[in-house]
Amino acid sequence: MSVVCGLAIVLHPGMVQAQNLWQRLLLQGVQVLQLSNISPRQEVALGQQINDQMLRQGMRIVRNRAAQDYINSIGQRLVSVGDRRGLPYQFQIIQDRQVNAYATMGGFVYVTTGLMLRAETEAELASVIAHEIGHIDQRHVIRQLQQTAIAQGLMTAAGLDRDRGIQLAMELAFRRPRSREQELEADRYGLNLLTRSNYDPRGMVTFLQKLRQQGGTPPTILSTHPAPGDRLAIAENLIRSGLGNACLHTPQPMCGTDTIAYQQALRSFSN
Repeated sequence: MSVVCGLAIVLHPGMVQAQNLWQRLLLQGVQVLQLSNISPRQEVALGQQINDQMLRQGMRIVRNRAAQDYINSIGQRLVSVGDRRGLPYQFQIIQDRQVNAYATMGGFVYVTTGLMLRAETEAELASVIAHEIGHIDQRHVIRQLQQTAIAQGLMTAAGLDRDRGIQLAMELAFRRPRSREQELEADRYGLNLLTRSNYDPRGMVTFLQKLRQQGGTPPTILSTHPAPGDRLAIAENLIRSGLGNACLHTPQPMCGTDTIAYQQALRSFSN
């Protein structure tokens, strides 16, 4: 018997079964991702779950406050001129010698200590962060997650199982390369962020050149972020076409081109 608003209601066995079925469906609804119309709030929550899972699996975040403040100041400067300023972006440094960077949904951006050491100027570091913001603002991770889930037969009429979705999103964000189209789109978007935030956009070109010309074992970033030769050509052509950035003509301290200032900043983190 169930009491609702003071009235006694007798639940017959069939009604109980129906009630249990609805409870299971409601529970299932909580556990299923609707990727076609995921809200920003759901996107951030999913990104947080991915971040938490990576920490449980051993991802080491640099806790140095000065370093975190520095990387966050660069990221927020770029986000302030982007298309999704409402996302609560988080910029984190991973303790890892590999030269790499990652982005997952909801505004979570990661750069490795190896990448920060490989860059020679703040503009070069900012170019990588701007590229990663491009992946998030253009919803590349969500689109890639949806396409991969469909290809692997993981999508049902209800959607994608949340736990499976988290595992797949982690794999896509941290281990698999993006498509050529997404990489070029993130480059174009990142260049616009650089110019609009008054960073020297040539930082993207010089950093790509460093990675391409490096001898020995190619940097890890070239496996998770494919860098075909035309990426450099397209970036150079976009810059030559005139992006309206004062840094192209009269480099200023705010343009991030001071190599000495950048090296001093890095040394300050280890003190």
